Amino acid sequence: MRIFIFLVCITSFSFAQELPARWDELTAPDWSKALDKSSKTCILPIGILEKHGPHSPLGTDLIHVREVAARVVKNEYAVVFPDYFYGQINEARQQPGTFALPSRLIYELLEATCEEIARNGFDKIVILNGHGGNPEFLHFFMQSQLNKRKNYVVYLYDPEQDPEYSAKYKKLSKSDPAGDMHAGERETSTMLFLTPELMRMGQAEKEDGSNRDRLKIPGVYTPIWWYAGFPNHYAGEGGKATTELGKLIAEHEISSFSKVLKAVKADTKALELQNEYYDRVEKVIK
Repeated sequence: MRIFIFLVCITSFSFAQELPARWDELTAPDWSKALDKSSKTCILPIGILEKHGPHSPLGTDLIHVREVAARVVKNEYAVVFPDYFYGQINEARQQPGTFALPSRLIYELLEATCEEIARNGFDKIVILNGHGGNPEFLHFFMQSQLNKRKNYVVYLYDPEQDPEYSAKYKKLSKSDPAGDMHAGERETSTMLFLTPELMRMGQAEKEDGSNRDRLKIPGVYTPIWWYAGFPNHYAGEGGKATTELGKLIAEHEISSFSKVLKAVKADTKALELQNEYYDRVEKVIK
């Protein structure tokens, strides 16, 4: 009996001493430990609040990357910044629940957020994006990092193509990949695996997610292109989603991001080159 009680106490102590990964769950005395254990690396998962068909939650993109990050840091520790949903989503303002801030503000907010993360001791910030409307904004933000000297590096996770995974995906997928762009089979399957309790699959086929193709001007880009094709802000066939496909997607994402995170934590070159670049810029303007 005494041995049993001892083991319970030891186990309870172990759980109590486990260092949280989420920024908001750390205590102030934990901070230096978290910086050391993470190699001063912070993950910034970025999602959005927008309609995801009639069946998936408004925070799908945010929930997706939040769940992936939570699973990754169990094996490859880094501090995870709390929920961040301030991205580019002007194309969905006609839908209820969309949270779309002005373009200048989302840039300044992301810049200030990275500055504050760095002020707290991190010199590596890894953006994990979950929203399909963010890449152009994020790539511009990344290039703008070279506008002034910084004592930290921002890394934008940009997964490489994996032919083996693509082949497995093709076997399990049931819908046309060309039309599977938003709240369709891929996203819905992922959410079915990660957070099935949030899904309303009985509603998945209550709206049309096909391309209306209402604007045809070859050789130009217009900001209304998405609405012209998908006025319901739904592109794909969410009703064809399966947990099996979601498991394949999520496990591949977790594995891929884990490898990248490990490489980022070990990186010593990016900041060195960044400083070399700033040194040369300063010489030019003198």
